[in-house]
Amino acid sequence: MTHDSRVVITGIGSVSACGWTASDLHRGLLSGVSAITHPKNFDTSGQKTSVVGEVPPAPETVTQKIPEWASLSKSDRFAVAAAIEAVEQSRLSTDLWAAGLFFGGSTGGMFECEEFFGRLLKTRSGHPGIRLQASQQINSPGDAVARHFKLTGPVQTVSSACASGTLALGMALDELRSGQCDVVLAGGSDSLCLLTFSGFNSLRSVDSRPCRPFRADRQGLSVGEGAGVMVLETLEHARGRGAVPLAELLGAGASCDANHMTAPHPDGMGAAAAIQSAIIDACISADQVDFINAHGTGTLQNDISECRALHEVFGLRAASLPVTSNKATIGHLLGSAGAIEAVSTVLCLIHGVIHPMPDEGDVDGQMELDIVLGASRPIAPESVAISSSFAFGGANAALVIAGWKRGTVG
Repeated sequence: MTHDSRVVITGIGSVSACGWTASDLHRGLLSGVSAITHPKNFDTSGQKTSVVGEVPPAPETVTQKIPEWASLSKSDRFAVAAAIEAVEQSRLSTDLWAAGLFFGGSTGGMFECEEFFGRLLKTRSGHPGIRLQASQQINSPGDAVARHFKLTGPVQTVSSACASGTLALGMALDELRSGQCDVVLAGGSDSLCLLTFSGFNSLRSVDSRPCRPFRADRQGLSVGEGAGVMVLETLEHARGRGAVPLAELLGAGASCDANHMTAPHPDGMGAAAAIQSAIIDACISADQVDFINAHGTGTLQNDISECRALHEVFGLRAASLPVTSNKATIGHLLGSAGAIEAVSTVLCLIHGVIHPMPDEGDVDGQMELDIVLGASRPIAPESVAISSSFAFGGANAALVIAGWKRGTVG
């Protein structure tokens, strides 16, 4: 398989528990210290666990760029802030009217709706203004970005649980290859709320400590919030305006094993199919993949399933391929998890290092994987990475992202 158009990444932006920029995310990931802690925006009393990856208050340098800040939900604010950072880094003209947008999400303005009903029932102070309900729809963050930049190209939101952000990036890749757009914004945004936190606790899938993917003592995931956004362009479009790519989106793949409402297929069949599909779409072989930015939730079942999927795809190489997961540092960002994971993968490629997970606990003896713990690992600038997302309901998605070697002209 070959593709007529190559697609490059020219800008990235993020909001996470590490801070409001991609630089904050990079520093946080390299530190080897988890940003998962007790939340300040909602009460966790009565819950089984009490730690999350919560975004800190926004600095004025962020809020002053968003005139509509006061009317936006948390999810919307994360999305617009990350998109502004990505556009600024790409050095695109602010006149993006023809650009498209593809976004993933799962909660929309659920945090604000909780506030609305709390005020309506008088369990919280304040008037239950209708604005608190206006952002409830899942497409709200993507639409907020489209309004901010006055986009008139295709604007689509995909909501397929934890795979949403990765699926959105795959949709953007298809749009650019087809020639429907020359440039798109793609990513995802989600915010924490008590309902989400309680739901995962009721499933008994949340760890009482910051999550520890692939570790023997892992007990579950840690929920988080934030956004990840990329500017994607055809290589021809980027060259035409003199842009220097940060990385290249080589391929995307997806599958659905429909094994269980919440549990992954025990043998990782759907996950393996998505990764294999992405590799084929990228026109490379599995032997050309240099590291894995894993879904890595820290749940007992997911980590085993993902490990088996990697062994299915990479065979004997799976035991020596470096594997990391940003969820150990910032938590699981739900519908935007795949988007910020793709951003963190690009950061690894830009800076020539694989970020580590916090070095807590021994690696599970069942995991024949080379887990990156405690300290970063150097990689070549032209390295190739897999970024994957495996969701409730058996939805699976994966991306192949390659570094842009200095001096590369395509």
